[in-house]
Amino acid sequence: MPVELTWWGHATCTVEDSDIRVLTDPLFVRRLAHLRRRRGAVPPPEAWRADVALVSHLHADHLHVPSLARLAPGTRLLVPRGAPRAVPGMRRLGHLQLTEVAPGDEMTIGDLRVRAVPARHDGRRLPLGPHRSPALGYVVEGEARTYFAGDTGLFDGMEKEVGPVDSALLPVGGWGPFLGAEHLDAGRAAEALARLAPGTAVPVHYGTYWPIGMDAVRPHEFHTPGDEFVRLAALRAPGVAVHRLGHGASVRVEVAR
Repeated sequence: MPVELTWWGHATCTVEDSDIRVLTDPLFVRRLAHLRRRRGAVPPPEAWRADVALVSHLHADHLHVPSLARLAPGTRLLVPRGAPRAVPGMRRLGHLQLTEVAPGDEMTIGDLRVRAVPARHDGRRLPLGPHRSPALGYVVEGEARTYFAGDTGLFDGMEKEVGPVDSALLPVGGWGPFLGAEHLDAGRAAEALARLAPGTAVPVHYGTYWPIGMDAVRPHEFHTPGDEFVRLAALRAPGVAVHRLGHGASVRVEVAR
């Protein structure tokens, strides 16, 4: 059975594997604080359907309480350990089956196994809040092994922590004109691809949100990371099939085991 990967924009993706729908970092709004959605429609109700939702870290464009509140009652929700303490608004999510996880933790959902893996990224709820939670990636294993990186920079032992994977959903940009070392830009994402060596990759976390009033500031940082990742991936990891999806588009991945 093929595994289907859908990119809804930013870090929001659906992984369909073994008849289970996995949703990553749900964000279903046109505007968030100083950010507005400049490309792609807001994900439709179809995108809200999930058996399990994964949250990678506490930043509001990844742990967005109003978007999580739209998930159906009984949906499993995995969040970094300590998230409910750091984000009091999560009290609104009593209709979800919430589990706090840390790197190395594993959960079984139907025929899927979901494993939390480390990420190199600030785990605080910004701009305020002293509480820290680990930033995470996740490996979803069923018919295929799919790595969702969340937000991360490169880190030592990345390939060992993540392990062998068939597909990788990798961030290649951001929502502003500057990215620090705790993010993957197109070049660092291509290096991650060379380390992980999956069969398939999809670039995410670019070309969706941009600060209001900054349309004319370094616009190439918004428009080009996907194409630049495709170019650099062909040089650094030529054996990987890279699919630069449009918003709401999907790719089916056939996995031979």
